[in-house]
Amino acid sequence: MTQTTNESANDQNPYSDDELIKNFPGFTNHYATVNGVKLHYVEGGSGAPLICLPGWPQTWYSYLPVATKLAKTYRVIIVDIRGMGSSEKPATGYDKKTMATDILELVQQLGLKKVHIMGHDIGGMIAMSFAFNFPEFTEKLIVLDGSHPSEGMMQMPLIPAKGTFGEKMDANMPYAWWMGFNQVKELPERILEGRFQYLLDWLFAYVMIDENKMSAFERALYAAAYNDTESIRAANAWYQSFTQDIEDAKNYQPLTMPVLGIGSYVSYNYMKMGLPYVAKDVIVTGILNSGHYLFEEKPEAVTEAVLNFLAS
Repeated sequence: MTQTTNESANDQNPYSDDELIKNFPGFTNHYATVNGVKLHYVEGGSGAPLICLPGWPQTWYSYLPVATKLAKTYRVIIVDIRGMGSSEKPATGYDKKTMATDILELVQQLGLKKVHIMGHDIGGMIAMSFAFNFPEFTEKLIVLDGSHPSEGMMQMPLIPAKGTFGEKMDANMPYAWWMGFNQVKELPERILEGRFQYLLDWLFAYVMIDENKMSAFERALYAAAYNDTESIRAANAWYQSFTQDIEDAKNYQPLTMPVLGIGSYVSYNYMKMGLPYVAKDVIVTGILNSGHYLFEEKPEAVTEAVLNFLAS
C-alpha cells in the first residue's frame, strides 16, 4: 500500500522529510510497504521513470543537486533504501538481491512496466543487482562510483601501502578502511552513536577534492540520520552482506541493456576495468575533477552525462 504524507511528526525538526522536501520544488513524499519493509521515497517530474538510489552515509537528500533538472524530462523517484533514513531498518535482508527486490516491488506497486535505474555508491550496487535479476524491468542502468560486489573486494588491503594514505584518497592505491570497520558487528554502534559527525567530516575530507561542496546543513542532516544505534547497525549490514552478494554474482549473466558508469578520480579506473566484464553495452565516463560525492562536487557534469545517455 502506497500513501502520500504532507504532515510531519515533528514540524520543528529541520531534518524531517516534510521539511526537507521543501527544497525539492515539484516533489512529494511517499511511503510504501514492499517485500515486507516500509520504504520512504520522493518523486517529481513526468516522463519515463528514473529510479534513483543513494549511498552511504547519505539519504535521498543527496540527489538535491541533480533532481530538479532531471525531473524536467523524467519522472524521478528517489528511494531511501532498506535501512536508510525514514525507511524501516529490519534485522535482515541487506544483501543486494533482496534490496533489489524491494525496488522491484515498489516499481510494480507504482504500475511501472520498465524503468531507468541509477545508483550512487551502495545504491549503485543495488541498481546493478536490479538489472542483473530483473532485466525485463530495466531500460537503462547508471552507476556512479559504485558497482556490484565482486571477488576483487577480497584483495583490498588491510594495511595501506607506504606513502599512499594521506589527507586525500590515493586514486591508484585507495585505502577504504571503513569497508573492514563496517564488517564489525555491535562495536561501531557503541563507538559512533551520537558521534557520527566525526566520521562524516573525516570521510568527506578524505574522498572529496573540495569538501566545502558538502554544506554544513548536509553534514548535520546526514549525521542526524546515522547517529543512533539502529541506523548504524542497518547501514553496516549493507557491507556485512558483501560476501553473499559476491556469491550471488557468480550466477548472474552479463547485462545486455545499455549501461553508463560514471567514475570520480577515486573510482574511474576501477569502473573502466570492471564494468566491461559484466555488461555488453557499456560506456564508462570519468569526472576526474571530482571526488566520490559527485552530485555535490560536479552536479552539472553528472546531469549532462545522465541526460545525454538516457536520450541517446
